[in-house]
Amino acid sequence: MTQHTLDALFEIIESRKNDDPDTSWTAKLLYTGTQLIADKVVEEADEVIVEALAKNKEKLTAESADLLYHLLVLWADGGIKPCDVWAELQRREGVSGIAEKQSRK
Repeated sequence: MTQHTLDALFEIIESRKNDDPDTSWTAKLLYTGTQLIADKVVEEADEVIVEALAKNKEKLTAESADLLYHLLVLWADGGIKPCDVWAELQRREGVSGIAEKQSRK
């Protein structure tokens, strides 16, 4: 099995934690902190929705990539690794979305 693109991107994000924030967008996000990263996730999610509603496949693809990147930065900031999320998704596999949501109460 080859490494997943998101896992590879996460490794790059992690490697840039101590880079110069003046020359690395990833380092700047991580240096500035959770609020800026969260704001970027919200901004990118909004852009994804706009392009989905506009039925613009090309822009939806690009904005989705931006959203995934910023989400990975948020995970790095929060100490979450992609394998943590993959394990949670696997745990939920085969469980009805409705049943899973009810189990959180």
